[in-house]
Amino acid sequence: MGLSFRKSIKLGPFRVNLSHRGVGHSYGNRLFRITHGPDGRRTVSVNLPGGFSWRRSRSRRG
Repeated sequence: MGLSFRKSIKLGPFRVNLSHRGVGHSYGNRLFRITHGPDGRRTVSVNLPGGFSWRRSRSRRG
């Protein structure tokens, strides 16, 4: 079993995510969030009531 590290710091609607891969950040609320990962990947997620969700991820090049 591998060892991992992850820490999240909330600054209002912003969130700074620290992990062994690097530093990422996200912006939004429970329903709509945009995340930028340490590898440059951007993810947009929409969460609807009733357990429905939609997520779209795009790499740095795309």
